[in-house]
Amino acid sequence: MPAEARAPHFVQSFERGLAVIRAFDADHPELTLSDVARSCELTRAAARRFLLTLVDLGYVHTDGRLFRLTPRVLELGYSYLSSFTLPEIAEPHLEQLVAQIRESSSLCVLDGDDIVYVARVPTRRIMTATITVGTRFPAHVTSVGRVILAHLPDEEIDARLARADLRPLTSRTIASAGALSAELRRIRRQGYAIVDQELEEGLRSVAVPVRDRDGEVVAAVNVPVHAARNSVESVRRDLLPPLLATVARIEADLRVTGLTGPARGASRDTGTHR
Repeated sequence: MPAEARAPHFVQSFERGLAVIRAFDADHPELTLSDVARSCELTRAAARRFLLTLVDLGYVHTDGRLFRLTPRVLELGYSYLSSFTLPEIAEPHLEQLVAQIRESSSLCVLDGDDIVYVARVPTRRIMTATITVGTRFPAHVTSVGRVILAHLPDEEIDARLARADLRPLTSRTIASAGALSAELRRIRRQGYAIVDQELEEGLRSVAVPVRDRDGEVVAAVNVPVHAARNSVESVRRDLLPPLLATVARIEADLRVTGLTGPARGASRDTGTHR
């Protein structure tokens, strides 16, 4: 966040501490002090203070040279998930869907410009990236992201596309704001999204929005498949109907529980970015 845009209450040291935690990921599970300082644009002295504080709190472990996160970091995400009952409501329905179609399925919400996996029932690995709860992808190249974005106000869609990094991830990725805007409006009309090998070669995915009792889109459920074994038409014919039925059951449970979100807030422009 630019310094001039920060509110008077903004605590920069807290922002930097969170940045230190986010410096660790699947590609960088262990980092040196210099690595963290460089990644977070901190001085070595500042990075050292943040890291040693996290060590004292039990969120980071060090052998004296390398630092790595500890399982205690999971508590931070669990605080969100434990107050957000949508994954609990959706998971039994996802399990039933996966048993029926023998393909994986996930529930995702929008956070800033990314989609985040908040529930997942896998069957087999179909992507090179490991997908777990907490995994993030740019929303505009995923079926779940597009089906949520499509239901935002037009002016917000335009603002998001104007700032999005539209560099293609594969030869099939829609890389034009105009073409992507037209695709989102088509998705809004038809009620589902199919993304064909735009996030990863060989991967097709279909997604349907999940609405709360007020009709607001709060999440989306997807089914990803191997492109070699599933044509776009077979995805539409064989997977979309059971996916729609699953989402209808999730929405019925949401109406009973009265859940309206925190996902609703996440699906708006929060100003957070990757």
